[in-house]
Amino acid sequence: MLLSGGLDSATTAAIAARDRYSIHALSFDYGQRHRAELDAANRLADHLEVVEHRVVTIDLRAFGGSALTGDIEVPKDRPSAELGHDIPVTYVPARNTVFLAFALAWAEVLGSTDLFIGVNALDYSGYPDCRPEFIAAFETMARLATRAGVEGGELRVHAPLQHLSKAQIITTATDLGVDLSLTVSCYDPGDDGAACGGCDACTLRREGFAAAGIADPTRYRDVS
Repeated sequence: MLLSGGLDSATTAAIAARDRYSIHALSFDYGQRHRAELDAANRLADHLEVVEHRVVTIDLRAFGGSALTGDIEVPKDRPSAELGHDIPVTYVPARNTVFLAFALAWAEVLGSTDLFIGVNALDYSGYPDCRPEFIAAFETMARLATRAGVEGGELRVHAPLQHLSKAQIITTATDLGVDLSLTVSCYDPGDDGAACGGCDACTLRREGFAAAGIADPTRYRDVS
């Protein structure tokens, strides 16, 4: 289970737990601009009572090319109608491909044939590695590139949130008992983890809570 510390991965983990999977959670210290999501991932791993939680260190800042891994400003206050129309500067080149490859390697060692990722194709802000086509292609590649796949193992990439709106994701998480106050979605939080309130992720999150009719537990440093 790829556990980022955000709302979507927390919900995906809760779905996996509901479906009686034993969760081995994997997070990444990849050179992102803040530590808040890793702190959230640690909290969620405890909250969800995963079997094991590992944090792997890789350095995507070596390549940059993203507002999350380089000296590029995080865009703020974009109208929600504009989100998803282009690939924003918060896209980290090939991030989900890299993360899933690490998860696939660990799964082989564990003898697991199931990978879980919290990608979403509706409220996804234009990221190409959140699309159903990408998930299907990676699953095909995984079956070709691993001993487990060659020997007949039915490797699967589970993306249960793929076609849910943010409001539906929030409702699902709430129904499954996830403490969403533990999650961090913001691209540019403060040192204390408080959300900026203006980035694309904050916009989608805040509108999702409003549409779901559920009180937003997020700590925002700017709610204007």
